[in-house]
Amino acid sequence: MSYQEAYGDYHAVNLDAQTSRASPVELVLLLTDGLLDELARARAHIAAKRYEQKAASIDKCVEIINGLSSSLDFEQGGETVANLANIYEFCATQLHGAGIKMDPNMVDDVVRILTTIRQGWKGVQERNG
Repeated sequence: MSYQEAYGDYHAVNLDAQTSRASPVELVLLLTDGLLDELARARAHIAAKRYEQKAASIDKCVEIINGLSSSLDFEQGGETVANLANIYEFCATQLHGAGIKMDPNMVDDVVRILTTIRQGWKGVQERNG
């Protein structure tokens, strides 16, 4: 087993342990943290012109964004949830554009947006314990 495989296995077990006891807000924070990590990789792949890795990384980011969006409660969330869904859709579209144009600045825009959203969720977590 390589170091990379061992680290991947450790990370998967650690993530399983975190998610098994996480609240919905904690799950959103975990997903957002993973998304921000993957966005950093996508940006690096774009900057280095690693086309295959860039495509895989952007696909993974969009999958996470879609997961976050699909977990929104439209019945209870009202306008806030509708706005958040629009923001997630914008981020996914922006990432597809970044991949096509090979523009790392478009990834930076998504990182800024998602960092702000993460801060909001962190605030919710802190207020609710």
